[in-house]
Amino acid sequence: MASPTAGESIAITALDHRWGDLAVLEGIELQVSAGESLAIVGASGCGKSTLLSLICGLLEPSAGTIAVAGDDSAEGRLRCCALMPQRDLLLPWRSAIDNAALALVNAGSSRAAARDLAAPLFEQFGLAGFEQTRPSRLSGGMRQRVAFLRTLLAGKGVLLLDEPFASLDAITREELQLWLREALDREHRTALLVTHSVDEALLTCRRIVVMSPRPGRVVLDAETATLDREAVMAALRR
Repeated sequence: MASPTAGESIAITALDHRWGDLAVLEGIELQVSAGESLAIVGASGCGKSTLLSLICGLLEPSAGTIAVAGDDSAEGRLRCCALMPQRDLLLPWRSAIDNAALALVNAGSSRAAARDLAAPLFEQFGLAGFEQTRPSRLSGGMRQRVAFLRTLLAGKGVLLLDEPFASLDAITREELQLWLREALDREHRTALLVTHSVDEALLTCRRIVVMSPRPGRVVLDAETATLDREAVMAALRR
């Protein structure tokens, strides 16, 4: 698997972002160490998804700087980051293994070589036996596992996960939350998880950032081991 064994650091300084006259993010200061897992929680519209797009270089900030692995250019950030959106975006005409290996093929690997790299991970990710299955025949949870595996196989040091379990039923979501925490601990990538769920944030990540309503500002930044649900909810009500 052509991927790093550790993540990359992220440094955000005096970040503001606007959509025309609308202030979306304001005064964001955030330092994320290499290999750290961080959950970002906040109300709808507070700029959580916009922040991920800024970090990975799809957008440039209105003011301030974002550096990933010391590089503050959009191109440099994009080289280091893999973004997993809420929808799995699997290609319906490709098998599960070909969807998982898509980033490797796009990077120049042959389809056979990409499959060889992806295949050993299917058992590790609870997908053994479904390598040749089309997305339409996979459960929602299995589709998200394939999408996460595709994100990992992109070989980037920073994983940006934008509410990946929001569309799943409660039982499947809880199962995948536990699975994601184990996967992040195993991978040692830098991971930022955007979620509306306080319980998901506390369960899956080692650190949590709470953002205010728009314009989004950081109102709480703490290790999850030092918090309980009520402390996070209090910060959300600020």
